[in-house]
Amino acid sequence: MFKMTAKALACALSLSIAGLAQAADPIVIKFSHVVAEHTPKGQGAMLFKKLVEERLPGKVSVQVYPNSSLFGDGKEMEALLLGDVQLIAPSLAKFEHYTKQIQLFDLPFLFDDIHAVDRFQQSPEGQALLKSMEDKGITGLGYWHNGMKQLSANKKLVEPKDARGLKFRVQASAVLDEQFKALRAAPRKMSFAEVYQGLQTGVVNGAENPYSNIYSQKMHEVQKFITETDHGVLDYMVITNTKFWNGLPNDIRTELEAILAEVSVEVNKQAESLNQNDKKRILEAGTTEILTLTPEQRSQWREAMRPVWKKFEDEIGADLIKAAERANEAN
Repeated sequence: MFKMTAKALACALSLSIAGLAQAADPIVIKFSHVVAEHTPKGQGAMLFKKLVEERLPGKVSVQVYPNSSLFGDGKEMEALLLGDVQLIAPSLAKFEHYTKQIQLFDLPFLFDDIHAVDRFQQSPEGQALLKSMEDKGITGLGYWHNGMKQLSANKKLVEPKDARGLKFRVQASAVLDEQFKALRAAPRKMSFAEVYQGLQTGVVNGAENPYSNIYSQKMHEVQKFITETDHGVLDYMVITNTKFWNGLPNDIRTELEAILAEVSVEVNKQAESLNQNDKKRILEAGTTEILTLTPEQRSQWREAMRPVWKKFEDEIGADLIKAAERANEAN
């Protein structure tokens, strides 16, 4: 009888020690993304890892998987919802299946520049969009800039009619589809990892990207011309699985939110500088000519794409579009 009790005690003690060891294991946050480490998102992910492991040593471990090395952009959202990753930062074009309002960011020529984007994202309307998908299990934690988009192609795009008949790579976004259809061009959905090969082989003739994406993915090697249109914004929303986030200990969640806020400021500050540096590198490579539009030419592009706003006004909300337009007026 005594032997059995001793054995039971030994088992209980062993289970207790194992439980303590398990409790001491750090929380693992897998941060998966599809771009190169050199880009604003890539740099932001690494800074987040650095600050978390400095400020929450032994409590939280961050594993960063760049360049679609864990999940491509067609699978990362599903992986987040299944709990296979804890943080991703998809481009804002990826959210139309979860809330139609975020399609706002894809409207062409809505924002005059990146500073207007900033003002809108920090407004009450912009902040509310971060929480607009919680009923779908997705919590937005912040916005990260990549930059304003430029058009690239193997022919000069100076007037809207120059785009007619060309095949442009687009993300899976109804707004971006309509943007190119308004130019009488052909949109082709393609994952980010396939764009270089698609341009190289002629499956698509052109694309839209900030300079940092063009340079880091070497698209300038297979595109003869870039037209500096600044026609749209390619930004990201850092998101997490709502159940995972709400299940974190309060003190850890609060510290992670503070770190993300700090990293977001740094990413957004560095994004413009990184884009300008990569623009310079593209020019130095000598493979691509960068075309600058006159105000009149840019106005032509805006007018050609403006019908897209009306098409999506009911889905996005006229009031939300007006709030974004107000952000063009500097404080």
